[in-house]
Amino acid sequence: MIVVQNHIPVNPEFRDEFERRFRERNGDVDKFPGFIRNDILKPVEGNEYIVMTFWKSMEDFRAWTKSQDFHNAHSKKIPEGMFSGKSHLTIHEIIISTEKLE
Repeated sequence: MIVVQNHIPVNPEFRDEFERRFRERNGDVDKFPGFIRNDILKPVEGNEYIVMTFWKSMEDFRAWTKSQDFHNAHSKKIPEGMFSGKSHLTIHEIIISTEKLE
């Protein structure tokens, strides 16, 4: 399994707008082959949100980034000043995963 993290620095005055955009998204990624899960992490300190997507394989993620669905999902105009810097991706393969047993 692959985890893709998009680190996005958001100016504080745009936090509500940034979060609203994700709540109101059209969900194309949710239906894409190989997609598992999407988590949006809000910073407790600082201004960097992390958008995490989980994929069955790197090939599935790459196919998403080349798809029309990806283009459509990222085509909405962003208000000027929303971001306080450049976003960047980190990609990892899960080799160990644990959960609390009840």
